[in-house]
Amino acid sequence: MNINVKRLNQNALIPQRGSACAAGYDLYANIEEEVTIEPFCVAKIGTGISIEIVDGYFGAVFARSGLATKQGLRPSNCVGVIDSDYRGEIMVSLRNDSAVTRVISPNDRIAQLVILPYQAVEFNEVEELSDTQRGEGGFGSTGVGVTDSEPVFAEQLSLFDEKYTISSDTYTITC
Repeated sequence: MNINVKRLNQNALIPQRGSACAAGYDLYANIEEEVTIEPFCVAKIGTGISIEIVDGYFGAVFARSGLATKQGLRPSNCVGVIDSDYRGEIMVSLRNDSAVTRVISPNDRIAQLVILPYQAVEFNEVEELSDTQRGEGGFGSTGVGVTDSEPVFAEQLSLFDEKYTISSDTYTITC
């Protein structure tokens, strides 16, 4: 599939994959000077490009895993959606979830773009929906599938950072 890309200025970088099998294409900060993002704040960062996505597909803007886990920077809306009929500049609204001021420099990789298909649907309003075993059970209603979750939870945390501790009854996390 070919996606047409338009540079909106000469310094803009075209999205590129980090490896041959990467699903995401890196989006780059097209800024003239560094942008500071204070803790728990948001900054809109331009990429300097616009794209023409094929009908039946959309662009999903995801966090870069290293940026999110190591620096606490992620798209503020978690996943951005670029519709196939949008022709404006791709902007990434970055949120700093950390307690430390972060800096974005020109040409930093700030997010990743994945092109995905979608199914157009029509909604049919009805008075009743069919019954299911789950019914109206929502958030957490199907369980987690582990009967003794504390040791698993502690083990999962230790995989990421040995600084974490857990209070046995309340699952309070401290760093």
